[in-house]
Amino acid sequence: MVTATFRFYEELNDFLPPDRRRKEFTTPCARAATTKHMIEAIGVPHTEVELILVNGESSNFDRLLEEGDRVAVYPKFEFLDVSELLRAHPLREMRFVADAHLGGLARFLRMAGFDTLYDNNYMDGDIEQTSIVENRIVLTRDRELLKRRGITHGCYVHAIRSEEQFREIVRRLDLAGSIKPFSLCLKCNAPLHQVDKDEVVDRLPPSVREHHNEFCLCDVCQGVFWKGSHWQRMRAALAGAAAPPVINRS
Repeated sequence: MVTATFRFYEELNDFLPPDRRRKEFTTPCARAATTKHMIEAIGVPHTEVELILVNGESSNFDRLLEEGDRVAVYPKFEFLDVSELLRAHPLREMRFVADAHLGGLARFLRMAGFDTLYDNNYMDGDIEQTSIVENRIVLTRDRELLKRRGITHGCYVHAIRSEEQFREIVRRLDLAGSIKPFSLCLKCNAPLHQVDKDEVVDRLPPSVREHHNEFCLCDVCQGVFWKGSHWQRMRAALAGAAAPPVINRS
């Protein structure tokens, strides 16, 4: 058995017990332990990690730890692309699969035009397999789900309310410039297309007929959408996401 010294930075400290946050600590490692094994044994899902430095040099998840190694672990950088240092296959398209507790977030992401799968009956194995087969980023508040071997890209969602979760994901993944409102169905994730009001007027509540003139239709579920209260909530959430985040330099 060997011992190694670890230091976690920024929001990765949220996964640690208080006595290990924002400082170095030394811990014994299992026989033939890799950086990935120890990072997750300490409590941090590997999907939350973007850069590992072992003794000051960039390392991958498969490196075997040796006696006296000093390991610095960093989350996603806001202003520096470090994907080539760690990720073997960075994703080029932002597509998501959300767990059963994030239905509100899934609706916000769909409203913003991001392909997001969600089903209240999804099991952890279903989410893992979907992320592998369809190259989707897993969104969850279950850190154990993110530790599954097959999941290579994922985000632990810290916020509780769906609007705050949406702001969090937009900021973290820098999505503000890629938003395409009213391009996907909120119910089934299928593409939407604009329709004339006359084509759907018989399906609209009286107040909507009176106050709205722009509508979209889903060809799969035949849902009709307009810029109502959900739209206003998304706009408000986006306005908050555009505000500069508070950066902890610890």
